Amino acid sequence: MKIHPIHDRVVVKRLEAEAKSAGGIIIPDTAKEKPQKGEIVAVGPGSRNKNGDLLPMEVKRGDVVLFSKYAGTEVKFDDIDHLIIKEDDILCILE
Repeated sequence: MKIHPIHDRVVVKRLEAEAKSAGGIIIPDTAKEKPQKGEIVAVGPGSRNKNGDLLPMEVKRGDVVLFSKYAGTEVKFDDIDHLIIKEDDILCILE
């Protein structure tokens, strides 16, 4: 399925959280928090300013990003959970 977000929205596939803590303790699935790290799957064209000029997106498909904890809307495509968020909810791009 192809997905094309509109305006300044992006579709993110969450990356799996680590199963161990930094100290080596194994974390059970019931205690894990949803990861705030994900890979961008699709990007909208960008938002418009007051003059109607298109402001391009700073992120692109394939970027790995950190996003706000409670950002976006969860959706399921091809049996995979995705998140649709605004570009403003992206905190940084990881390299």
